[in-house]
Amino acid sequence: MSIELRDDLALARLMQLISPSLPIGGYSYSQGIEWAVDAGWISTADDLYDWLEGLLNTNMLYLELPILCRMLDAWVAPDFDCLRNWNEYLMANRETEELRLEETNRARAFKQLLVSLIPEARQVDSTLWRTQTACYSFACQRWNIEYDAAAYGFLWSWLENLVLSAVKIIPLGQTDGQKTVFKLASIIPIIIKQARDVAEDDIGASSMALAIASAQHETQYTRLFRS
Repeated sequence: MSIELRDDLALARLMQLISPSLPIGGYSYSQGIEWAVDAGWISTADDLYDWLEGLLNTNMLYLELPILCRMLDAWVAPDFDCLRNWNEYLMANRETEELRLEETNRARAFKQLLVSLIPEARQVDSTLWRTQTACYSFACQRWNIEYDAAAYGFLWSWLENLVLSAVKIIPLGQTDGQKTVFKLASIIPIIIKQARDVAEDDIGASSMALAIASAQHETQYTRLFRS
């Protein structure tokens, strides 16, 4: 799979968008992994691989990336009703209060950042900033980052944040964490290609394990990560 960007600066912009230092709070969420570790569901690098590989082949393939693709197209059109509809649909697929709060909190922080970096972002209707994906796709569209590269960055940021969370919680050695990233990275190009072809009627995913872990994490007695 080859990824082409329309200009050299687009690569630097993409690196900025997926950097762990981006001030949107990605590092402060474990998306259920903290409780899954406490419950004994995840205790080894192999367990972590299975957990993340399952999410790549469900939520990422059938929900996150198809919506990202359509949001990119909607910003180009522009089609603001389409953007609002996909924002609402994405929020409806967040199965716990914790996951919904994470989405809105990240979106709020992302919007504040974009307004400071991109002048035209100040003119965007506030109802379009409801999800992190809407903010991310807006920045990608403005900075000439097309779907393949945007999707690769989106998945990489998600994967890196969750592996870093697991390294802290399990605990898992840094080398084992990097081995997990290395193995899962080989799946990413396949997921990106397949996600582009997901029909609109097939968009949607549910991970029961993620929903249970996230719901339990909301009231977990001790937590390192936000709930």
